[in-house]
Amino acid sequence: MPLTTLGFHASHEQLHPSVLLRAVQRAEKAGFDAAMCSDHLAPWNTRQAHSGFAWAWLGAALATTDLRFGVVNAPGQRYHPAIVAQAIGTLGAMFPGRFWAALGSGENMNEHVTGDPWPPKDVRDARLRECIDVIRRLLAGEEVSHDGLVTVDRARVWTLPDVTPPLIAPAVTVRTAERAAEWADGLVTINQPVEVLQDVVAAYRGNGGRGPVVLQVHLQWGPDEETAVRVAHEQWGSNVLQPPLCWDLDGPEAFEQATAFVRPEDVRGGVVISQDLDEHVDQLLEYASLGFDEIYLHHVGPELDAFVDAFGEHVLPRVRAGAGADPSSGARVGRTRIDAEQDASVASA
Repeated sequence: MPLTTLGFHASHEQLHPSVLLRAVQRAEKAGFDAAMCSDHLAPWNTRQAHSGFAWAWLGAALATTDLRFGVVNAPGQRYHPAIVAQAIGTLGAMFPGRFWAALGSGENMNEHVTGDPWPPKDVRDARLRECIDVIRRLLAGEEVSHDGLVTVDRARVWTLPDVTPPLIAPAVTVRTAERAAEWADGLVTINQPVEVLQDVVAAYRGNGGRGPVVLQVHLQWGPDEETAVRVAHEQWGSNVLQPPLCWDLDGPEAFEQATAFVRPEDVRGGVVISQDLDEHVDQLLEYASLGFDEIYLHHVGPELDAFVDAFGEHVLPRVRAGAGADPSSGARVGRTRIDAEQDASVASA
């Protein structure tokens, strides 16, 4: 299957939700096909300094664009699975066919706020599996009671979508991808070395994994290489840590301490950094060749307007052409359903 979607990633940890809302509206006009977002309570470092509530923002984003949206969520500790099912059901009912949710085991930086102990990974994985079963049953219209790693007492979701939104598995390791194949409607991962991505995709597909395989790409584009590297380091230098450490640290200050000696050039391991749009095209085409159906671009720098415009005009069409995608996808002209008066009200928020 050729690449079908080139999307925009909205990072709630980094920017005010009003800024992100304007960014996805601009991305739609520039030719991006879809969008996805994070769901954090805390940023990765204090320089990022934001973390808006993803579910409230998703309602605004879906209502003010025609894009399809996804969110990465962790049910089981900060979120009770019945609440996640209700949120998925409401967005699915209001915006049919335009929403998906990726359900993962979470990170301590967001989940510790409940005061409950942070479980080891095997327990978190088992808890997630229970949550997925509960969410699926609730979205099927059942009344659910459950007593295990999560407790549910006679829950029911009363407003249901006609078509249940896909429940996607986030995975960065082969082991997680293998396990996800049993339950997921698709897989989402992040940019890693090509050989690792090949193994993750093969593990999911080889174990019967169905649905789209999705890649989120962290990248930085700037006016010159030195600036691009500096901005990537300032914004994303705290994100070079590998599991399990990145799962277990309990807040932005801990991430800053753990990455205090990370050099700017070290960030290249997790962020595609280049001032050259041709290099970004080549890298995205290499990722597409690995079998990804959808690719979402996360510009780690906070200046999004220039990124959206440049990639919409010069990168997306060439990646679509090179990856065998429908050249008409993402080609939108004129305005979306937002008119000038609404734009002005959002801009003043």
